[in-house]
Amino acid sequence: MELDGKHVVVTGGGSGIGRAMAARFATVAAGVVVVDRDGAAARKVADEVGGVAIAADVSREREILRVIAEAERVYGPIDLFCSNAGQAQPLGALDAADEGWLTQWNVHVMAHVWAARALVPAMVRRGGGHLLSTVSAVGLLMVPGAVPYTVTKHAALALAESLAVLYRGSGVGFSCLCPAFVDTPLTAGVHDTPVGRFLRLNGESIEPAAVADIVVEGLREERFLIFTHPETESAMRLRATDHERFLDFTADVWAAANTAERPAG
Repeated sequence: MELDGKHVVVTGGGSGIGRAMAARFATVAAGVVVVDRDGAAARKVADEVGGVAIAADVSREREILRVIAEAERVYGPIDLFCSNAGQAQPLGALDAADEGWLTQWNVHVMAHVWAARALVPAMVRRGGGHLLSTVSAVGLLMVPGAVPYTVTKHAALALAESLAVLYRGSGVGFSCLCPAFVDTPLTAGVHDTPVGRFLRLNGESIEPAAVADIVVEGLREERFLIFTHPETESAMRLRATDHERFLDFTADVWAAANTAERPAG
């Protein structure tokens, strides 16, 4: 997908990877819409990149529809919609409350469904358009201490895969951004927890700007999976070829994360 002159929307654009993508897209796209629940953060980024800010809570369908309507009113049809907003909390597993599960489900899955439902039919009619979902490396692998996040990111990947097959040949493209450890406000919230240590044990941190460059390259090459860390690809292959070994390895790293020690081997 060529981005020159395109209309791009980035949710979760007020900070972290979303902010970096908005800045990078602004160097090539004709119109960038920065969406964030924090309206002041969205406006700050939009001012920096010469785009438009929309304050919205993407965990609600009516807010997604409002974002799309406002973006199209300003710049016309949307060429690239980046469902990038994320919710790290709650951590945990069986102890996580239903309300937290539902919030993550809405942000990580239903927000993507609502956007696709509103955008894809028109993209098909135009014969072009692209949806990018930030599913994280967690969507391919796991973080044992962040089960709601893991499960909903897996579901986001399954949704994108399904749509990529169903709309193959329509001119509409789908990609999944799979970053591992990136220094963002999202990861800062778990930095001093076993989850944060687990992420650091699985790969070196990179900056959001580097991720944004990788995204542009991946979109231009129309890759479905866009990786930021080689460790993710290696772990994904292990998971696919030797699941027992993958689970054993992940358990060892998780144990090390809980003792703040790197596992041997």
